[in-house]
Amino acid sequence: MAKIFLAGIIQGSIEGHNIHEQDYRERLKRIFSRCAPGHELYCPFENHSTSLEYSHEEGERVFREHIEMAASSDVMLAYLPEASMGTAVEMWEAHNRGVRIITISPMTENWTVKFLSDRVFRDIAGFETFLEEGGLKKLLAEEGRSPK
Repeated sequence: MAKIFLAGIIQGSIEGHNIHEQDYRERLKRIFSRCAPGHELYCPFENHSTSLEYSHEEGERVFREHIEMAASSDVMLAYLPEASMGTAVEMWEAHNRGVRIITISPMTENWTVKFLSDRVFRDIAGFETFLEEGGLKKLLAEEGRSPK
């Protein structure tokens, strides 16, 4: 089964110690368990929900670990209702290592979304349909992209 890294907006462009709602993560995990069971799904927020309170050193360590985890996964799922620099860095590293990237974002013309993603869905409903129709299995079966 595939290792899937669940990336997505946490802080985005919010200043200070505030974050975006993270309820999308539970919704995506439920969709995966119903439509594509058996895959190993890692959610960074699940283990680091208080990361904004981390010391500089701890925050940097976790940031780098997550970049490496994204880049060594089989599939990266990026949820981007708006821009997220952390997710963009994870996408870049994952893309350069040949990881399949699925992005859920209305920003279909954003260059990070457009040029680094293997599949783009404007919303979660479109992604859910993709999984229901066996899209993940088909994506994983496609010939791999060569790392750059």
